[in-house]
Amino acid sequence: MQLRWTLPALAMAALPAWAAPGVLKIGEINSYKAMPAFLEPYKKGMDLAVEQINAQGGLLGKKVQLVIRDDNGNPGDAVRAAEELYTREKIDVLTGSFLSHVGMALTDYAGQKKRFFLASETLTDKVVWQNGNRYTYRLRGSTYMQTAMLVQEAKKLNKKRWAIVYPNYEYGQSAVATFKTLMKQAQPDIEFVAEQAPALGKIDAGSVVQAIADAKPDAIFNVLFSVDLGKFVREGNTRGLFKGREVVGLLSGEPEYLDALRQEAPEGWIVTGYPWYSIKTPEHDAFLQAYQGKFKDYPRLGTIVGYNAIQSLAAGITKAGSTDTEALIAAFKGLNVNTPWGAITYRPQDNQSTMGAYVGKTTYSKDMKRGIMTDFYYADGKDFQPSDAEVQKLRPASAH
Repeated sequence: MQLRWTLPALAMAALPAWAAPGVLKIGEINSYKAMPAFLEPYKKGMDLAVEQINAQGGLLGKKVQLVIRDDNGNPGDAVRAAEELYTREKIDVLTGSFLSHVGMALTDYAGQKKRFFLASETLTDKVVWQNGNRYTYRLRGSTYMQTAMLVQEAKKLNKKRWAIVYPNYEYGQSAVATFKTLMKQAQPDIEFVAEQAPALGKIDAGSVVQAIADAKPDAIFNVLFSVDLGKFVREGNTRGLFKGREVVGLLSGEPEYLDALRQEAPEGWIVTGYPWYSIKTPEHDAFLQAYQGKFKDYPRLGTIVGYNAIQSLAAGITKAGSTDTEALIAAFKGLNVNTPWGAITYRPQDNQSTMGAYVGKTTYSKDMKRGIMTDFYYADGKDFQPSDAEVQKLRPASAH
C-alpha cells in the first residue's frame, strides 16, 4: 500500500514545474537591475497581492505563481524573455515593463503573437494610443494623464518663461510634448527658453544646471527621475538654481526618489508622487498594515503599481473565468478593480486604466528625516484624458 502511494508521488516530482496541477502562472518582465529603487518595492507589492490571493483560494481554483525575468532595460531582451516565458515556463498571462521603450516592444510582441499583455508601469502614451493594440492594456496613469494633472497647477503660476529638463527617450519626449501643447492652450504667450535632454542615467548635472540658469527662466518643468533627479537636485541646490523659481516635477514626489535626497529634498516643488504616510482611507489603511506587517518596511509608489497589477489580473481572470486571450480582452473592457487608492476602471475606448496620482508640494520633514509631500490631493485619472473622439483618432483602426 505504501509503494502504491510512493510511485505516483515520484512520477509527479519528475514532471516539469509548469505541468504541476493547480498552478496559474503570471509571467512578469521588468528592468530590475537597471531601476532597483522602483522595482524592488514593486516586486514586494506583487508578492503581497499574490499571498493575499492564494490565502483566499487562488484563481480559478489554482495557486498563483509569479515567474519573473529581467529585461536589462533592453527591448530585445524583453521580447526574448516573453517568448521564453511562454514556450518554456508555460505562463498563463503576461505583465510588466517599466521603461517606455521596453513597454513599447512588449506591446508590439503582444499584438504580433495575439497574447494578452498588461503593461503595469510603463508611461508612454503610445502603448495605448499610436502603437496600441487590442491585446495590450495599461494600469498606471499615462504620461499624458500625469502631465495634464501638473499642467492644471502649472497654469495657476502664470509664469511666462519656462525651462524644461527631461531624459532623452520616449517617456521624457512624450511628457515634454504634452506639457508644451497643454500649456500653450492654457497660456498662449508662454515661452520655452531652455531645453535640456540628457541621456537616461548619464546626466552631466553641472552643465545642465548652468545652461538652465543662463536662460533665466521664471519656472522649470522637470521630468528627470531616479539617479538623474538626485544629481540635478543636488547640483541645482548648490548653484542656487531653484531660488525664486517655481519647479513642476513629474514623478518627483515618489518616495523612491525623494527619500534618497534626505535633507537635500527640494522645497515647494509641485509634483506627482505618493504620500503613503498621510493617506487616511480604509482601503489604504488595510493595505499599509498588511504591507508593513509582511515586510517591516513602508511602501513606495512601485509597491502600489505592483500590487494593483496583480489585483487587476486577478479581477480580470475571475471575470473571464479563464486565462484565454479573447476572454481576458473582453473581461478587461470596463473592468472595475478595487485598489488601495480606491476603485479604478479599464476604459474600453483605449484599454487605459483610470488609476490617478497624488499631486502636491515637496518639503523636508525633520520628524521623518526625509522629503515628503504636503498640501496634496488625489487626481482621478478619469478626469485627465482627451475626448473619446480624440482617442479614436489616435488609436489604429486594428486596435478598436
